[in-house]
Amino acid sequence: MARPAPPSPQARPLRALHAAQLQQQFDVALAAGDGLAGAHCVHEWWMRGGFAATIESRLERLWARCAAAVPEWLPMQYVDWLPLAYEVAARFRPAARGRYHVYLVLLDFADRRGDPHGVYVGMSGHAPGHRFDQHKAGIRASGSVLKRGLEVLYGPVMHLQRISRSEALRIEADLARALAQAGLVVEGGH
Repeated sequence: MARPAPPSPQARPLRALHAAQLQQQFDVALAAGDGLAGAHCVHEWWMRGGFAATIESRLERLWARCAAAVPEWLPMQYVDWLPLAYEVAARFRPAARGRYHVYLVLLDFADRRGDPHGVYVGMSGHAPGHRFDQHKAGIRASGSVLKRGLEVLYGPVMHLQRISRSEALRIEADLARALAQAGLVVEGGH
């Protein structure tokens, strides 16, 4: 019998836990080397708007203890607008399935004034991680991802994978516009 798929970060399976329960679950996850459970704990603190230093500390502990088991949807570094990216991306629902993916890439804008991070919005027939690797290798690369790309932000757009090309094109442009309107520095989204 097939195991049920683990809950997605959008589902926020720990939303109902009190702070003490969340901390206890995180401690248990670290002790057991359970990267998925620990990731859900960190994600929940993040979505609740926890202090940056606290989340960064927990991210560091989680990656140090459970790196091999941390799901790809949990970023490796703190981004203050991640909850906003989830909120904006959740507004988009594809109508047709297919083989295309909408993806987000975290961009490094630390050398500019304002927010140290931006986001690239793209779509591809390749899986987001593979497409990111292509960008970084200079293959049909966006200059912003080639020069400033840090990592793929899988979580906010997990529901925008394996969709039709026409839907991916539409959502890519609309999502880029919506994220920019929400105040993020956005590249891509053609």
